[in-house]
Amino acid sequence: MARATTARTATARATATTRPARARAGARPSPGELKRTVVIEDVQPCVDGGRWPVKRVVGDVLEVTADIFKEGHDVLVAFLKHRRADDGEWRETPMRLVDNDRWAGSFLLEDNARYRYTIEALLDPFQSWLADLVKRVDAGQDVASELLEGLALVRAAARRARGEDAAALREYAARIAEAPGEAAAVSAAREAGLAALMRRHLDRREATWAEPELEVVVDRERARFAAWYEFFPRSGVAGRHGTFEDAEAQLERAAAMGFDVVYLPPIHPIGRSHRKGRNNTLTAGPGDPGSPWAIGGPEGGHDAVHPELGTLADFERFVARAHDLGLEVALDFAIQCSPDHPYVREHPEWFFHRPDGTIKYAENPPKKYQDIYPVNFYGDDPWPLWLEMKRVVEFWVDRGVRTFRVDNPHTKPVRFWAWLIREVQARRPDVIFLSEAFTRPKMMKILAKVGFTQSYTYFTWRNEKTEIQQYLEEITTPPVAEYFRGNLWPNTPDILHETLQRGGPPAFKMRLALAATASSLYGIYSGYELCENVPVREGAEEYLDSEKYELKARDWGAPGNLVGYVTRINAIRRAHPALHHSRNLTFHRAEDPFILWYSKATEAGDDVVFVAVNLDVTATRACLVDVPLAALGLPPDRPYGMHEQLSDTTWEWRGPRGYVELDPRRDPVQIFVLRRP
Repeated sequence: MARATTARTATARATATTRPARARAGARPSPGELKRTVVIEDVQPCVDGGRWPVKRVVGDVLEVTADIFKEGHDVLVAFLKHRRADDGEWRETPMRLVDNDRWAGSFLLEDNARYRYTIEALLDPFQSWLADLVKRVDAGQDVASELLEGLALVRAAARRARGEDAAALREYAARIAEAPGEAAAVSAAREAGLAALMRRHLDRREATWAEPELEVVVDRERARFAAWYEFFPRSGVAGRHGTFEDAEAQLERAAAMGFDVVYLPPIHPIGRSHRKGRNNTLTAGPGDPGSPWAIGGPEGGHDAVHPELGTLADFERFVARAHDLGLEVALDFAIQCSPDHPYVREHPEWFFHRPDGTIKYAENPPKKYQDIYPVNFYGDDPWPLWLEMKRVVEFWVDRGVRTFRVDNPHTKPVRFWAWLIREVQARRPDVIFLSEAFTRPKMMKILAKVGFTQSYTYFTWRNEKTEIQQYLEEITTPPVAEYFRGNLWPNTPDILHETLQRGGPPAFKMRLALAATASSLYGIYSGYELCENVPVREGAEEYLDSEKYELKARDWGAPGNLVGYVTRINAIRRAHPALHHSRNLTFHRAEDPFILWYSKATEAGDDVVFVAVNLDVTATRACLVDVPLAALGLPPDRPYGMHEQLSDTTWEWRGPRGYVELDPRRDPVQIFVLRRP
């Protein structure tokens, strides 16, 4: 069922071989270099010709394939070379010929680190000689001369070998040389033990190495599988500003619902100059807290916490409490400042200036953000700014933060992110960066290529069957899936899509389940479980009474809430390993144009999940759906069970088609687990 397959890795062994030196341009090549005629092409996986790394997680097996061939009909041998980037010693696993000059090999990614890999390939003189020898023998030809050639190869290998292997090779050479006849000599030459010894002691001085070396970033498992929950720690207490201690109740709610990561908007001091009021009005009223993204005030900047939330020590206790609950705290990293930020006074060169010398505030015409100054990465010397941003990230890493949601990274130089992420992960490879870039496709993709661990997607704006399927297939299959991990969010504090505004609870349930099962990474912004869906005005995607500009105290037990539904969806995700991956997503045919039908399966096939989604939240939809029996290894004439998780009901299906019926008022989504006969 799973589209992506990996081969079992052979035991890796250390090897002393090194990459041959290349001749300088214009210099006469050495005789050895002229003999390196093996061609190695189309090494995969590879991103942009090796310019950027591919992504995997700890415990994955990386399968590498390539076209490997040379002139003539010689037998080739190839090795997949691999090492941690911080380890100078190559290890290797043998590659196997698949078909039509395509070779494959694999190795286990054991550590949260960066690895490098390449391919070494060369002629196997002994196997080439042996193949010709066998043909001559089968044709009844005299092979006395050929045996002398093979004997020379064995003696040369004995000189390269040491210890027991050298002794064994000398013994084989003696047996061939002293055999009572050609038949006995040929028999000795064909023994498997000799072939293994000759393979171990190949002369690799004329081997070809693939170029360039490729890289894989190996993240921890949370980078691939996580459910995120966003909330404002300042909200939650009626009549006053909340503290980190108050917000521990929200940690407990998130943990009880089965989330893995809690994401906090900026927790820093908020500026007073041009502070925004309720619903983004230009004038703040008494008690209006302002936007958390207007970072910085007299109390400090990006390395300080808002005094009404508490102290740094309070934040560290909050992080520790989250950890005790099995949660991880993700912080917002927004590179922008209020007019009151200390940077404005200390580093005015880090901002954009008008001709009259005043500093420009942020704009996204026609929107204006008078309470925010964008940071200028294009000044005379951006390096001090780069170093300061690195310091800020590492400041929070030292206080227990391992995940950052980066605000608007597409408005900062790509080169900066490539540098920053690599620098931070060189010290702490467990740090995760989520790119919040809703922008042009190529920019979103390059941000993922240069290092962002996860990425926001266009999921919110994909709502019809064909566009959903096409988009999800794009981001969950190579080449995009080699570097891009899509984190699907049905809503954010900035985005309330029309589907949720008009669809009511059925739409909320449908979009949640779709995000949570189609991707191994998804998230919701708090209030989703209460089906909050009132826009600030008709046609807008902004919330009325947005929490970005005011404090909110919600009744989480309000009638019609989806807390139980969210909890059940997250429990199903955790219970089924097939849902812990995204690259195994496979769509199947459903006859109704409003029903999505897809599956996920573990590589071993011991966990197979099918999902039916009714995209029409106004009407019951029913149809026949395809079941790929052959891919599942199911006989066509025997029944099999389909256990629906949300209703805890099992149906018996038979044959390559099944029937689903989805009433959006009750079950806009059904999640089936295959029970084999």
